[in-house]
Amino acid sequence: MRQQTMLAPTLREVGAEAEMASHRLMLRAGLIRQLASGVYTYLPLGYRSLRKVEQIVREEMDRIGAQEVLMPAMNPAELWEETGRWDTYGPELVTLKDRHERKFLLGPTHEEVITDLMRNEVNSYKKLPMSLYQIQTKFRDERRPRSGLLRGREFLMKDAYSFHADRESLDATYQDMVDAYVRIFTRLGLDFRAVEADSGAIGGKESHEFMVLSESGEDTLAICGGCDYAANIETAQAGSTKGDSPGEADPEQVPQPEKVATPGKSTILEVASHLNVPSERLIKSLLFQVDGEPVLVLVRGDDEANEVKVKNALGATEVELADEATVLRVTGAPAGFAGPVGLKETVRIVADEAVQGLYDGVVGANEPDAHLIHVNPGRDFQVDQVADIRTVKEGDPCPRCGGVIRFTRGIEVGHVFKLGTKYSDAMRGTFLDGEGKERSFIMGCYGIGISRVAAAIVEQHHDENGIRWPLAAAPFQVHLIVVNAKKEEQARLANQLYEQLKDAGIEVLFDDRAERAGVKFKDSDLIGIPLRVIVGGKAAEGLVEYKFRRSGESGDLSAEEWMVKLPELLKRVDG
Repeated sequence: MRQQTMLAPTLREVGAEAEMASHRLMLRAGLIRQLASGVYTYLPLGYRSLRKVEQIVREEMDRIGAQEVLMPAMNPAELWEETGRWDTYGPELVTLKDRHERKFLLGPTHEEVITDLMRNEVNSYKKLPMSLYQIQTKFRDERRPRSGLLRGREFLMKDAYSFHADRESLDATYQDMVDAYVRIFTRLGLDFRAVEADSGAIGGKESHEFMVLSESGEDTLAICGGCDYAANIETAQAGSTKGDSPGEADPEQVPQPEKVATPGKSTILEVASHLNVPSERLIKSLLFQVDGEPVLVLVRGDDEANEVKVKNALGATEVELADEATVLRVTGAPAGFAGPVGLKETVRIVADEAVQGLYDGVVGANEPDAHLIHVNPGRDFQVDQVADIRTVKEGDPCPRCGGVIRFTRGIEVGHVFKLGTKYSDAMRGTFLDGEGKERSFIMGCYGIGISRVAAAIVEQHHDENGIRWPLAAAPFQVHLIVVNAKKEEQARLANQLYEQLKDAGIEVLFDDRAERAGVKFKDSDLIGIPLRVIVGGKAAEGLVEYKFRRSGESGDLSAEEWMVKLPELLKRVDG
C-alpha cells in the first residue's frame, strides 16, 4: 500500500479526554476516529490490525472444533423477557422500537439468541456437544466510555457458546476454550493471566477472566507469589487468618457487654482512637438491601465488605447499601452506631469468617453516640450465615498455599463461563437423552473483546515515540520509506523493493509521500510497524538500511541480499 494515497492521518497531539495511552496513540497514529462518545470509526491501519486479531481468534476457535455463525445484532425483546434479563440487565441495555411498536434491543451478548436457535434446531443428545461462535459488533450503553476502545459503547467481540448433555462434557470444552485463549493471547504477544472471576450479569457458577497486565487497567488482581493462584479482587478468596484473630484467647473470660459513650464517633478510626483499642477489635456493621430485604453484614473493623461476595454468598440478584432511613428503622440508630445486638427489627445477619474468631469486640449500640464493648459473637448475638465476604488485602495469606498475596492491575480481554442450565431452563431449551427423556442443555459461554484486545496490545506495547506492534497484530509487516522521492536512484530502488515485497506476499506500507525525512521517521515510530526499511543516501551504492521498531537495532544490506535476509529479519522483530 502506498502511503501517499492511504487514509492514515497522523496527529501530533490529541485532546485531554484521551486518558489512556492506547486511546491517545490510536488517535494520533490514524488508527481510529471518534464519531460519538464511545463510538469509533476504524481507519485502514486500525482495521488491518483488528482483522489480524480476528484471524488468530478464528484459527484457534476452528482448531478446537467450534463452528462460526453470525447472529442478528437486533434482538426481539421477547427472548430477553423469557430469561428476565430485559428488566435486570440494567441501563447498559440499548433498546428501541420498530414502526409497529415492537420492542428490540441491540445485543450486548447473545445467550438468548443462541439458546433459541438450539432449542429449535437440535433435539437429540446425538448432536451434542456442539460449540458455535461469532465475531460481531456488540452494544452497551456504558456510563463512562472514556478509555477509547477499552470501554466503548459499540465494540467488536467474539462470543462462543457450547451445548452439552452432561457436566463432564462441559468441563472438557471449558478447558479446551481456556487452552485456546492461552494460545490466542500468547500468539498476540501479550503478558496476561487467567484469574478467577465473578460471572456478573451473564450468570453461571464458575468463570475465569483473561487479564492483560497493565498499571492502567481498571481491574485489581490478587496474585500469589508462591503458586499460580490469581483472582479478580471482586472474588479473591480470603486466606485463613486463624491464630491471628484479635481479642481474648479465652472467650469465657470476657465480661458481659457494657455500653460506653462515643459522642460523634461514627467511623472505625474515630471509635478505635476514642476507646484506645485496635481497629481489628471492632466489628463493622453494614446494612444492605438484598433483593429488597434488609440484611446486616458484619466484617472486622480493619476489613471492607465485598458486595460481589455478599451477593454470591446470598445467591442474590441485587445488593446495595441501605439508605439512612432504612438503617434508622431497622437498627434504631444512624449509620456508624448500628450493631448486631438488640436490633429494633429482626433481620438476617451474615458475618465474615474473621468475625467468628473475634472475642471481646466492639459494636455499635444501636443508639446515637454509643457503642458496646466486651461483645462475643455467639454469646451476645447470633449469626445466620458465616461466609468469606471481605475484600482481600495485599499481604494476606494465599487461600491455596499460604503464600503472600500481592496486587497488580489488569485489562480484561476475555471471559469464560460455565452457565449450567440458567438459560436453557428459562427458555425451555431441551433435548432428548439416550433414554428418550427431555433434559435441559448444559451450557458454557466464552467471550473475547476483539477491539479491546487491539487496544490492550497498544497499551502494553508502546514507548514515548509511539506504538510498537508485535508482528502478529501489526497492520503491515514492513514499513518501506524512501527518504527523498525526488532523487532518481532512491525512487528507483524503493519502487523496485516495493514490487519485490508485494510479489513475495509481504505486507508492506510504502511511504512515498513528498514529506521531509524527519516527518516520515516520526510517523513511522508513531504507527509502529515492526520492521522499517529505509532507502536513502546509500541507494547509489545499492544499500538499504533496516531498523527494528522494538529494539532499535539497525544495519545495512545490499539490495541483492535484502530479500534473502528478510525472513530472518521478520523472525527477529519481536525480540
